[in-house]
Amino acid sequence: TGLLPPDKLSSPWTVLRSGVELARTGELGEAFVVSLQRVAIGFVIGAAAGLVLGVVAGLSKWGSALVDPPVQMLRTLPFLGLIPLFILWFGIGEEPKIALVALGVAFPLYLNVYSGIRNTEPQLVEASTVLGFTRAERLWHVVLPSAVPQTLVGVRQSLGVAWLSLIVGEQVNADAGLGYLINNARDFLRTDVILVGLVVYAILGLVTDALVRLLERRALRWRE
Repeated sequence: TGLLPPDKLSSPWTVLRSGVELARTGELGEAFVVSLQRVAIGFVIGAAAGLVLGVVAGLSKWGSALVDPPVQMLRTLPFLGLIPLFILWFGIGEEPKIALVALGVAFPLYLNVYSGIRNTEPQLVEASTVLGFTRAERLWHVVLPSAVPQTLVGVRQSLGVAWLSLIVGEQVNADAGLGYLINNARDFLRTDVILVGLVVYAILGLVTDALVRLLERRALRWRE
């Protein structure tokens, strides 16, 4: 309508045309692939760490005493403020961006796995004991399945944090990816391209969340 100047906020039609043009030239596709690869690698690393630590702390009192306090201390740190330290440790390549995503993924997943294991119904554990289950059988057939719903909630939270971490990580010395596309557009006051990048981030977040929800419905059919 002309109420806002284009250098402050482009119109939806301009954003759509810019998105089509970026897709046609292949620039958007290349940035998409790079960002998706960073999230995938960081998510795998962070999810593995969160799952292992959550299981160790949830299944054992000693594990909880040794693992939970340091994890809780690290969790309270503003991990986005660790970027300067990551740059000093890993340089300005891919490593700090992947490490930032992995760190953001690990904590929500750890908390949910730990909580899911610790909140197993005592009656189920007691019933499995009366039925003669061994400790390993109780863990496999009762405790771990009971923790699956909470774990999947943690996966959804972790994926959301992963994209947030990537957005921040790609603002730092990136030479490819959606963050680089947004930074480059900022230098030339291209708010239309900036909005295209943000829309793609949002769509990726929605798609990954929908995939986990689909997995949740299939994995938790037994609850019905």
